[in-house]
Amino acid sequence: MTRFIFITGGVVSSLGKGLASAALGALLQARGFKVRLRKLDPYINVDPGTMSPYQHGEVYVTDDGAETDLDLGHYERFTGVSSRQSDNVTTGRIYSEVIAKERRGDYLGATIQVIPHITDAIKNYVTSNLEDEDFVLCEIGGTVGDIEGLPFLEAIRQAGNELGRDRAMYLHLTLLPYIPTAGELKTKPTQHSVKELLSVGIQPDLLLCRAEQEIPESERRKIALFCNVIQEAVIPALDVNTIYAVPVSYHAEGLDEQVCRYFGIDSAAPDLSRWQEIVERVTAPEGEVKIAIVGKYTGLLDAYKSLNEALVHGGIANNVKVKLDWIDSEIFESEDAIHNLEGVHGILVPGGFGERGVEGKIAAARFAREHNVPYFGICLGMQMAVVEAARHMAGLEGAGSSEFGTCADPVVGLMTEWARDGVIEKRTADGDKGGTMRLGAYEASLRKGSRIHEIYGETTIHERHRHRYEVNTNYKGQLEKSGLLFSGMSPDGVLPEIVENPDHPWFIGVQFHPELKSRPFDPHPLFTSFIAAAVEQSRLV
Repeated sequence: MTRFIFITGGVVSSLGKGLASAALGALLQARGFKVRLRKLDPYINVDPGTMSPYQHGEVYVTDDGAETDLDLGHYERFTGVSSRQSDNVTTGRIYSEVIAKERRGDYLGATIQVIPHITDAIKNYVTSNLEDEDFVLCEIGGTVGDIEGLPFLEAIRQAGNELGRDRAMYLHLTLLPYIPTAGELKTKPTQHSVKELLSVGIQPDLLLCRAEQEIPESERRKIALFCNVIQEAVIPALDVNTIYAVPVSYHAEGLDEQVCRYFGIDSAAPDLSRWQEIVERVTAPEGEVKIAIVGKYTGLLDAYKSLNEALVHGGIANNVKVKLDWIDSEIFESEDAIHNLEGVHGILVPGGFGERGVEGKIAAARFAREHNVPYFGICLGMQMAVVEAARHMAGLEGAGSSEFGTCADPVVGLMTEWARDGVIEKRTADGDKGGTMRLGAYEASLRKGSRIHEIYGETTIHERHRHRYEVNTNYKGQLEKSGLLFSGMSPDGVLPEIVENPDHPWFIGVQFHPELKSRPFDPHPLFTSFIAAAVEQSRLV
């Protein structure tokens, strides 16, 4: 029997519903249950694929090619359960599908309304495409009280009635702000948030209360009284020094125990020793390395959320702290700015879109190559490393990418077709932007004896992609003669996947996004190897 936990948030946005959901999923998993996590997003975009990272943070890509909310990255990192396209749905996608059905005549002439047609579609997403999960944790995006979230709240209210109390639970995440002048935590915002939920017919069963300091028993009793829950169901969610301490902290406060009590489940206490070990490695490392991330969206670190965590995982694997220096690539477009990279132990250039800052990324790749600093280029970071090699190693001074306009030597160009599961997919430059990139997991073949083959330990890999431009293989021969090795290709040999510089201590560019598959308990081998190279570099600096 699958049980559903609906997770809402109130008071303010950015409280951490995604992390709370992921942590609860990890705790239930540690108790031996099979879990799946889902996210319902109220915004009208069909998916976040066309949204600026400054609007929504990174776009997380699943194996099956869905562009999703970054919270799905938290879900995967904490539980190891691979997300699917059906695990994230938006208002835009719901309405698109309902309208398409109406146009086909599927509703047999009915008047299409929010209730029941939109809410039924939402409920269908919540309960379909499941296997034998014990728990489905369903996070509702936004903040209770937002007008765009009302259909989702109505849908989970209906779902709770249809499933029954033995299969449905409502968890509400709130904030207890601390007012220094009063010297106390304030419960009134939580009371009002619960009242807002009650106004749409939802009585929360558990309250997870974010606070920066201990919540006195008297305040927990007060919250329980005014919010109509038992005192044990008011769970403190205190600030911690690393997100990987959240499962341990929530367990100590009784979150998973209260969930099991609500559903009448008798299960053994979870073994959290591996989480405790991760926390110890993060908080008490044996050394430190400094990595410069030369990117475009450094003003909002959520734009690189998975990348940040993958670097942490690389540090965990090497038992060192990874200190990140986020640098806007535009500053390197002036010659005297390159000194910002002196003294770093590794340089990483991540993915991105648009022309702004690309010359700075090329300059960073050149600095890493000429100064023997470990270099890791991801997606656009790989492409700019190839452009740099073409200009300064192969002598192609007019080398560039057609993404940014015409150039004499377009060593990077638009992909117009590629194979996926035996089917040819085609794209045009003036086609739709949303959902049209090369998305999801694709196979790559690695050259035996190469550094990348040594890192992976195998000749065939599957990694997640999100791009529409690709290195032009017409220049492969010239580039390899100049010293840049194409060590990974698509199985048909058409699309370059990985380049490396064999004469460099560690210089690798990949067309895919390895950060999306890194986990704290299973760090991605590329990040493990990159940080290991940075450790070696730190001994030389």
